[in-house]
Amino acid sequence: MFKLTTDYKPSGDQPAAIEALCGELKAGAKDSVLLGVTGSGKTFTMANIIERTGRPAAVMAHNKILAAQLYEEFKGFFGENAVEYFVSYYDYYQPEAYVPKSDTYIAKESTINEQIDRMRHSATRSLLERRDVIVVSSVSCIYGIGSPDAYGRMTLVLKTGEKIKRQELIKSLVALQYNRNDIDFSRGAFRVRGDSIEIFPSHSDDDAWRLSLWGDEIESVKAFDPLTGKVTQSLEEIRIYANSHYVTPEMSMRQAITQIRDDLQIRLTQLKEADKLVEAQRLEQRTIHDLEMLETTGICQGIENYSRYLTGRAPGEPPPTLFEYLPRDAILFVDESHVTTPQIGAMYKGDRSRKTTLYEHGFRLPSCADNRPLKFEEWDAMRPQTIFVSATPGKWELERTGGVFVEQVIRPTGLVDPVVEVRPATEQVDDVISKCRKIAEKGGRVLITTLTKKSAEDLTEFMHERRIRVRYMHADTDTLERIDIMNDLRAGVFDVLIGINLLREGLDIPECMLVAVLDADKEGFLRSETSLIQTIGRAARNAEGYVILYADKITGSMERAMSETNRRRAIQIAYNEKHGITPQSVAKALVEKRSTEASKKADNLKTPSKDNLRKAITATENAMKKAAENLEFEEAARLRDELKKLLRAEMVAL
Repeated sequence: MFKLTTDYKPSGDQPAAIEALCGELKAGAKDSVLLGVTGSGKTFTMANIIERTGRPAAVMAHNKILAAQLYEEFKGFFGENAVEYFVSYYDYYQPEAYVPKSDTYIAKESTINEQIDRMRHSATRSLLERRDVIVVSSVSCIYGIGSPDAYGRMTLVLKTGEKIKRQELIKSLVALQYNRNDIDFSRGAFRVRGDSIEIFPSHSDDDAWRLSLWGDEIESVKAFDPLTGKVTQSLEEIRIYANSHYVTPEMSMRQAITQIRDDLQIRLTQLKEADKLVEAQRLEQRTIHDLEMLETTGICQGIENYSRYLTGRAPGEPPPTLFEYLPRDAILFVDESHVTTPQIGAMYKGDRSRKTTLYEHGFRLPSCADNRPLKFEEWDAMRPQTIFVSATPGKWELERTGGVFVEQVIRPTGLVDPVVEVRPATEQVDDVISKCRKIAEKGGRVLITTLTKKSAEDLTEFMHERRIRVRYMHADTDTLERIDIMNDLRAGVFDVLIGINLLREGLDIPECMLVAVLDADKEGFLRSETSLIQTIGRAARNAEGYVILYADKITGSMERAMSETNRRRAIQIAYNEKHGITPQSVAKALVEKRSTEASKKADNLKTPSKDNLRKAITATENAMKKAAENLEFEEAARLRDELKKLLRAEMVAL
């Protein structure tokens, strides 16, 4: 059973939304839509639905940062249940690619985050063993992983008192791709000490297992702290899952190797007949090397490119993904669905183009194209009952429900959507400067959106010359600078922030009293109905917040955005009057700036020597990995950008 632990109780529109959505799920509705405005507690509503239905759940977000935030929230709500995190385990990823025009081959380069890899294993293990599971994932969950059938079968169950030969046990661990390492005992490794075998399971980061043997009998099984060696628990039984999702039973591996060899000969014949001799030689050398590695060790570099053979899928069939691990009665929540849903279709198209170029030029067998994300229609057919959650639901999900949605407009804080004014665009710069001065005098903040990076930079310079404390932020701004800029804005170091579409989803500035949209009548992606509603929502955290749209004409998008905002505002005001609620601005603590030894060293390198640079690089890299392990993703990204700067400086010094 799920147990929701919180001091909060559903309020505002939440009770009605929970009741309606649970009713739709019970009635068997494949699709439901929750239209929840910014700050209305959509995550809390999802948590209540999970508790009430008692069904496993998956929550899908459009990026790692949002997924991490949701994971922390659900972890706080369900402390006694299995809340898991499943995102891409790459800290850095450069996919394998080939550029025919310049004859440039780019090898795959990646840095795997061990902590996230552990959490992925923990997620699949929980799904195979438990019912009280919530998996929070990014859109990367539609990428292929190992088959759940093979992963579930390739387990080793060991019980106290069981008979097993020592060498047989070691051989079984190697088959599960555990590495024997008697010195560096880390996750995914085992070590042998006389009659004791110690195993560090792939899903754990704080407990290892020690098996004590008496002859061919398992005398005891104990959990212990791998750092201190202190025994924490005696166990009757343990279940060891493979150290890789791509693990394959021996019989299946032999069949896969035979099939790869057959397909290689067919492909070589095709290339030679097309007089592509260089491509044929390249493909033969690479594939033969991979086959030798598979025969010897059961794994090779780029093994995912042979996933179709390892999973027994036919050409063109969808690869096994996280969705095949989910129970049939699971609930899927698609958060920020207006962004997440379109992203699913785009991922397949980009991947397909790159893979086609690779196999056409002999770098891979055509089977590499089956190591891919799901197509949109495959995901649509595979997903369980789904609730799409957004302040601005997209066209596709609304079509699935016939335009019917559950509304969550009332905020627990009593805050209402901001007033929206329209002012002439011909004098927008002078007018917005005047407004900025007044807001600054009151101690508030201003967000201004422009259409281009150049206009953001030019406007920042123009306002700075008029003694307004202003900064800009756009896609070229480093992560390090973005974090500092947001902290400085909230702390009052400056009063006005200018940007482009970065000022939509996820920007939480309770001090913001004004959002100004320049050139609001320029129809397009940045001035669409959805974008405008999201932008307007940035002013909904402050009781005095309002919005100005600068335009010489009212476009269809503007009209629809203002109409929807006014509709929501009227409902919120009526509710507050009926219940005697006075809106209160959101109170949110400032995030303290982190200061690491690595960043201090980097700041002090005025005329850095090679030795100083190398020390700073090492310290920064270690700090980045530690931040990633602690799920401090913003800090890890900041340090990553800092590391890149230091590496560039080292290249110059050399």
